[in-house]
Amino acid sequence: MGPDDDHRASVMRDERSTRVEGGTWPLVSAVIPTRDRPLLMRRAVESVLAQKYPGRVECIIVFDQSEVLLPQIDVPEGFELRAITNERTPGLAGARNTGALGAKGEFLAFCDDDDEWLPDKLRRQVDRLSRDPDAVAVSSGVFVESRGRTIERVPPMDHVGFEDLLVSRQMELHSSNLLVRLSDFTGRVGLIDEELPGSQNEDYDWLLRAARHGSIGIVRDPLVRIHWQSSWFSERWPTLIAAHLYLLKRYPEFQNSPRGLARMYGQIAFYEAASGDLGSARNWASRSLRANWRERRAYLALAVSYRFVSAKRVVGWANRAGKGI
Repeated sequence: MGPDDDHRASVMRDERSTRVEGGTWPLVSAVIPTRDRPLLMRRAVESVLAQKYPGRVECIIVFDQSEVLLPQIDVPEGFELRAITNERTPGLAGARNTGALGAKGEFLAFCDDDDEWLPDKLRRQVDRLSRDPDAVAVSSGVFVESRGRTIERVPPMDHVGFEDLLVSRQMELHSSNLLVRLSDFTGRVGLIDEELPGSQNEDYDWLLRAARHGSIGIVRDPLVRIHWQSSWFSERWPTLIAAHLYLLKRYPEFQNSPRGLARMYGQIAFYEAASGDLGSARNWASRSLRANWRERRAYLALAVSYRFVSAKRVVGWANRAGKGI
């Protein structure tokens, strides 16, 4: 062992000796799924390696249907950078699961390759989850970068429960700002569902399952920068419809949540209108309004179905406000 190795070992011992709530700061596994976006992926990796976290961090890049090519980047002491290939279902769900199953940390966090963490993200979330035994996972506020604008979105509560998630998707609870115990992710909550059509709403499905076991704790400051790069293509709408129908079947509790049911129906109505099935759109909009006459998505779907406005324009308005449909 040379001088550099001695120094590295000393640094790692110092990291492990740092205390959080009477114990050591645990190893965190950060998983970045990526596919053919090397520049964006590099930015995400740099944000993980820039964490002001007193413990150790392993950053795992999962290459999905693309060549394994680690970025040429300096890795600080206390951090590890490695790459693996997604050999499960192609797409985000399979890639995230591949990373989780290859992780060694006590805690697990994801960062999409087009997003970035702010420097205090891991330190604050690990501290929060370590002090909150009733929480299954921890999330935070976000900065949404969309169409040249930055919108700050912070949940108004300290905890989000199952009923809250039925009523609202809680867009601030994003895959890139969740932290969970690895044992919960691979155990009682389970992996991300790889059967969801197009991996759409896979993080929402996971949150609903997690919230059946406990609350989602919230650090009420933005700790992640979410870059929205809205895509527009007709094939997206049928996949979104199929994913919503999948969730409605999986979670019969929606039937006891009028606001949540109206939201889901309203979203399906809008997607049907956007895809050109106007009769189906109006039918779903009617079902949405019967559940909750205040559901604005139903009215938007009707406006699109009667050609008062285009679906593309509505999506653009929502994105500029840092929201989705």
